[in-house]
Amino acid sequence: MMTRNEAADFLRGADHILILSHQYPDGDTLGSATALCRGLQKMGKHAMIRCSDSIVPKYQYLFSGVKEEEFTPESIVAVDIADLQLIGEPNRSLYGDKIDLCIDHHPSNSDYAKRTCLDAKSAATCEIIFDLLNLLGVEIDSVIADSLYTGITTDTGCFKYINVTPATYRIAADLVEKGADGHRINRVMFDTKSRARIGMERCVMDTIRYFYDNRVAVIKITNEMIKSTGATEGDIEGLASIPRAIEGVMIGVTIREKSDGGYKISLRAQPPQNASEICAVFGGGGHAGAAGCTFNTSMEEAESQMLAEIGKHL
Repeated sequence: MMTRNEAADFLRGADHILILSHQYPDGDTLGSATALCRGLQKMGKHAMIRCSDSIVPKYQYLFSGVKEEEFTPESIVAVDIADLQLIGEPNRSLYGDKIDLCIDHHPSNSDYAKRTCLDAKSAATCEIIFDLLNLLGVEIDSVIADSLYTGITTDTGCFKYINVTPATYRIAADLVEKGADGHRINRVMFDTKSRARIGMERCVMDTIRYFYDNRVAVIKITNEMIKSTGATEGDIEGLASIPRAIEGVMIGVTIREKSDGGYKISLRAQPPQNASEICAVFGGGGHAGAAGCTFNTSMEEAESQMLAEIGKHL
């Protein structure tokens, strides 16, 4: 494991840097990637970003003004990626065994990179990127501040999740002072919904089932729902928080049908339950409050196995 200072030293000596974001990209992986890319480019370095999935419209503003570059990478950096499986194709096949540095905050990180800068106490990887840019002497302007603020607010549920620390608030305040448009970002991320998103919420609400004396709630997302509502990845993001918000529910389970077969299960847990420990049994991971794993089985079998494991923890 590397310290922040060691990671900054590595970045200081690197050039032609490829930055990888994870599949199903969220605000933290994209905020980290765009902030780091802008910072490196301000240092006069060549840097570019690659994600195996397309970027949904609500995150497009993060890329405005990022210089598009094409080159043969000399150094590869993964941001907010806990495991190689999360890189997605084709980037996993192209770069999975060549990653020089991973910058991450997931305690379940599988230590797949040649170097890892990990801080599981950080609420978001963007908190680590904030520190690295300061160590590199990069001036955090309003555009970089927007990227970092986006990652922090989305990974903390607008500062209401248990992962928020005093440092989180201090960094967010610093970013707002540097010009981050917190009001606009929070409105776009949490208070603006497309008609397709409303349709998806209606569909998943109809699938809710309760188990273990109503302490566990399960919702399901199928490809047919996505097709019928015209939902994009951006419309689906955040649906996993619905079951956890129900009074009395300790663990919320979201079972999503994958387009390429199999199912992704996302867990959201309330203390003292640990979502990461449960998902680790099936080769997944994440945080105590939010984690995920995949099943190459039927939906019924995936649900049965997950509920059996949850029962052991309850």
